[in-house]
Amino acid sequence: MIGAGIFVLPSVAAGSAGPASIISFIGGGLMSLLAALSLSEMATGMPKTGGSYYYVNHSLGPLFGSVAGWCMWIGLMFSSAFYMRGFGQYVANGNLGIVAAALIMAAILTGVNYYGVKETGGLQNIIVILLIGLIVLFISIGIFHVDISNLTPFVTNGWNNVATAIGTLYVSFIGFEVIASSAEEIKKPQKNLPLSMIAAVLTPTSLYALVMFVSIGVLGTQALAASTIPVADVASKFIGPIGGIAMIIGAIFATVSSANASILSASRINFAMGKDKILTNWLNQIHKKFQTPYRSILLTGIVILALIAIGVAIDTLAKVAGFAYLITYTLVHVSLIVMRRVDPEEYQPSFKIPLYPILPILGIVSSIAVLIMMDPLVIGIGSIIVIVGIAWYFVYARDKAPARGELKEAITPPTKKEAEEEKHKIIVPVANPETQRGLLKTANAIAMQHKPNVEIIALNVLEVPDQLSPQHAKVFEQERTENQQRLLLQAKDVIEDKEIDVTIKALISKNIADTIIDYVEKEKADELIIGWEGKLSPTDHIFGSKIDVMVKVSPCQISVVKVGPAKFQDIVALIGEGPNAPLAAKKAYQLHKYNPASRLTLLNVQEKDPNKQNQFEEGQRLIKEVAQKANIPLDEYKQNVEIEEEIQRTLLNEANQYDTVCLGGSRQTSLPRTLFGTIPEKIAHETEDTVLMTRKPIPQTWWNKLKRRIMIFLR
Repeated sequence: MIGAGIFVLPSVAAGSAGPASIISFIGGGLMSLLAALSLSEMATGMPKTGGSYYYVNHSLGPLFGSVAGWCMWIGLMFSSAFYMRGFGQYVANGNLGIVAAALIMAAILTGVNYYGVKETGGLQNIIVILLIGLIVLFISIGIFHVDISNLTPFVTNGWNNVATAIGTLYVSFIGFEVIASSAEEIKKPQKNLPLSMIAAVLTPTSLYALVMFVSIGVLGTQALAASTIPVADVASKFIGPIGGIAMIIGAIFATVSSANASILSASRINFAMGKDKILTNWLNQIHKKFQTPYRSILLTGIVILALIAIGVAIDTLAKVAGFAYLITYTLVHVSLIVMRRVDPEEYQPSFKIPLYPILPILGIVSSIAVLIMMDPLVIGIGSIIVIVGIAWYFVYARDKAPARGELKEAITPPTKKEAEEEKHKIIVPVANPETQRGLLKTANAIAMQHKPNVEIIALNVLEVPDQLSPQHAKVFEQERTENQQRLLLQAKDVIEDKEIDVTIKALISKNIADTIIDYVEKEKADELIIGWEGKLSPTDHIFGSKIDVMVKVSPCQISVVKVGPAKFQDIVALIGEGPNAPLAAKKAYQLHKYNPASRLTLLNVQEKDPNKQNQFEEGQRLIKEVAQKANIPLDEYKQNVEIEEEIQRTLLNEANQYDTVCLGGSRQTSLPRTLFGTIPEKIAHETEDTVLMTRKPIPQTWWNKLKRRIMIFLR
């Protein structure tokens, strides 16, 4: 959303349109908003990987699809080269130094995407927050140092240059395209997709215009136009060297982040074109070790390096990228009109553009107007890109790509679930063959108490790098998916009772914890049972683990199980005053009912307090209250109250007397130090038997939902 343009383009814009470049930024934002609205409708009607290319290809046909695909791919490569040149300007001096720095960082980013470094999404999000903070600080302080005389005369180079500058600045607004390219991965697209697109346009538009206002108002048009590090120079003037350094750091993060996102998007455009037979699938082959579309990434990286090495000017890189995007978005607007006129039965967008057809027509007219006013050199290069797309279709794709046969397959119609009887659903994520049997046996024991209306869902989530879209993985990772299916099919062998339905589900995701919780919500599950090794590393304590996220935000009852032999012969529930003690007792009772020959003990351990006279009776009373809440008959369990000096050692000693230990979560929410406490961690670590920790669902209030998003974001 917040990219490198805000750090690099103010000088280019000031040199082109003077103070009126503020209007250019606003105009570019409004044009982007029109494109985002059209894309939002198309994306909710055709939620597939590929973005603008995909919608054009599946509405106008492969000829226009080829043009749009090539424009998007080349536009992304020019954008990446532009970001890298901007990076070079902020870290080096002299043309040679700038080029060298740009080449080195471009090569590093190509390597990062080639090797498929995971967890880059969370880093990108953190960078965006930092950039927004820097920009807001820049505006908040700088606005008090603006000299209004620097803004007059306002239109110094004519209104034609104001319009032309829009094409130069347009590269700053393409964050919404990344959202469209990932439409298939977005949850609740009918709501989240248009809101995300609109926010991805309006937020940078307002910030860019204000940054431009402050920059010209503080530094003046001529000084700003001459700067190679414009925002840093402006900040240095009204904050001092610290402000300049802060903006340089921000520019480095912004340029690297934007270039990385563009390289990632380019590989997805290639994949979508290959799937439609407009490009050869040779380009989209997946690396056997790194699981990335390495050929596509390498080719994209080579072109980016070539553009930097041959010395294409930074403003030309931005203008050509803007030209390519404007061609594509013109075709998107046309595609929307065609889809509305044809009105195929399968096209049922959940979001529809307002003021149709006025807004898409306005988008077409404004895009063409900016295109024809751009520099002759840019028009020439852009025309070559369009000609390449047309020629490629006739030379390669015409005999391979279906004329319009992809339309019905491309549009995913809404499906209606058949009405079915309410069932108690237990979701069990499985991944490790060594522990899944014990985990499923535990689920089976609990499910037995809910017969016949019960279902166990054995869920396996295959984690893929950010460089692969889920559609990539589905097509090119058949071998891993088959292994995944074999792992899941073993689950049915564990479930003993024919009355218990077993469902096998395999998902592909970039964030396992988030995907599991989403699936729990989708299925409206009653319980989630997850495995735990019994001890977390120091890194997990500091930064959290997948278990942390699921436990803290689970909308259903959750049990964390350290799997032992799972004999369920001598079962104990640790009883305290916590809110989850009755649930722990209930779980212990369910395991006891699964094996009627087993023994069930409800254990209360208290630290000896000389000031309390009736601790033993208090413990008995507490056990009885908890048993009543868990609906455990008095004759089904044995009471045990221990009053000792050292509660932790007593608990550990007592736990070792049983083959299955059940306990509830505390009121706090950090695993393992405060959620279940260090004692359960020690119990799970020191015993070879089964330890089950459980807690009630987290209320799905707006605050808890927000907290969940923040946790996933930080992961």
